[in-house]
Amino acid sequence: MLKNSFWLFIIAFVFVSCDKTQVFDDYKTIDDGWHRDSIVTFKFDQDVSKKPVNMFINVRNNDDYEFSNLFLIVKMEEPKGKIKVDTLEYQMANPDGTLMGEGFSDIKESKLWYKENATFLGKGTYKVSIQQAVRQTGKVKGVERLNGITEIGFRIESLENK
Repeated sequence: MLKNSFWLFIIAFVFVSCDKTQVFDDYKTIDDGWHRDSIVTFKFDQDVSKKPVNMFINVRNNDDYEFSNLFLIVKMEEPKGKIKVDTLEYQMANPDGTLMGEGFSDIKESKLWYKENATFLGKGTYKVSIQQAVRQTGKVKGVERLNGITEIGFRIESLENK
């Protein structure tokens, strides 16, 4: 058993260290459902660069997720205070109700586009805040506690090393 765990660790390490496109990649765990007032925040430092990057929101969810779509409010705060806010919608389930995403167990991971071919014009610390905005059909008030989301991640990939 210990021998198998060792080899599994080595294989996972090799795959992670071969990821040449990764600029930033972090996850935050969601415990006991994602409350509508809970904001997941990521901070990262960036140099001024004309080099384009792709940005993604990664969502890990399980079978407790009961909706076909996911609505997010994403706010990016630049070092000099400029704020960009987007309301985004992602499809999370197939028409038959099965969850989309990668994974062999009941946990699925979805890599969702946030910004494509983007550049950072200001040097300093950027802050990305993500809040769920799911609503039931026909209701104005948002879902109080969104079950089934286990982790939210934010990833930046360089386009140069692809």
